[in-house]
Amino acid sequence: MIAVVGAGLMGAATAWQLARRGHEVALVEAYDIGHTHGSSHGSSRIFRRAYADPLYVGLTGRAYEQWRELEEDDSTPLLRTTGGLDLGKGRDPEALAGVLGAAGVPYELLGAEAASERWPYVRFDGPVLYHPDAGVIDADQTVAACVRRAVEHGADAWTGVRVTGFDVGEKAVLRTDDGRELTADTVVIAAGAWLPELELPVPLPPLTVTQQQVFHFRQRDPSVVWPTLVFKDETTQTYGLPSGSDGGPLPAMKVAEHDRGTPTTATTRTGVVDASSRTRVSEFVRDRLPGLAPDPVAEATCLYTTTPDEDFVLDRHGPLVIVSACSGQGAKFTPLIGAMAADLATGRAEPHPRFRLGRTA
Repeated sequence: MIAVVGAGLMGAATAWQLARRGHEVALVEAYDIGHTHGSSHGSSRIFRRAYADPLYVGLTGRAYEQWRELEEDDSTPLLRTTGGLDLGKGRDPEALAGVLGAAGVPYELLGAEAASERWPYVRFDGPVLYHPDAGVIDADQTVAACVRRAVEHGADAWTGVRVTGFDVGEKAVLRTDDGRELTADTVVIAAGAWLPELELPVPLPPLTVTQQQVFHFRQRDPSVVWPTLVFKDETTQTYGLPSGSDGGPLPAMKVAEHDRGTPTTATTRTGVVDASSRTRVSEFVRDRLPGLAPDPVAEATCLYTTTPDEDFVLDRHGPLVIVSACSGQGAKFTPLIGAMAADLATGRAEPHPRFRLGRTA
């Protein structure tokens, strides 16, 4: 039997992948399915293929195939293609174009004037990379779909049950806050921002948990279908994507800082939006995104769990498989990470060297 601890995006996807392969699975979640306490809630996450690292470009291609498999299995659309823009000196669109071209990923490299003609609601002052495969993922619906299909494939879901301790030998025994014990041949730990607090007997790399702020801005023209965008200058990185239902009843864009999160822990985060982040993001919208009204109509917080090298943690230690698809970039890989974790849990594959527990940054 395989237990999966945590029913956020990665844990839910792992349970789905294992259950559909015919394994006996218990999915243990401390809150309700689809809760808002961690990193996996909300109606919008970016899917993109534009990475400077060829490893991740390749992984996005594999992830895309897995997204379509999940959509087919649940008969639910989860990934909507919009196209994506990368701009700013720190983003280096020309270099990104070279990496995508080498990987056979379609793209266009445009000057500021040509980009302004195509997307007049964005202000450009340099080269722009456009790649048509980018899009938006509905995180809430993805978690729901994975858990639903995992259960329909035979998984047992324990909700409102918190794991309080582990006894690890040839097998693992999980102790829970309701007094139960669960013995499993393998345990997949997909606890997100709670991972550093579990005191597992494994050599985790340093993990930093931050509270991030996200803001939603109303489109001036509700008929426009916006692409996703990633802007980076010398100091900060800001991203934007269509909001979905999180932005309210009218079309909106979610805009947020990728960096500058507030250090915290999963249990001590305040959930209070940082006013300075709101000011900076609103000024970015006013300066760079004239197609949006610069006052946010909705806002929220979530958690990042970041490694020093910003690579995933995806490795096995005895009967424990540790899954932390972190550093603010994991959502786009959700069903693929689930498949890779399932492979580790069943001995079908070895971990990638970049994702090992004991690596040095």
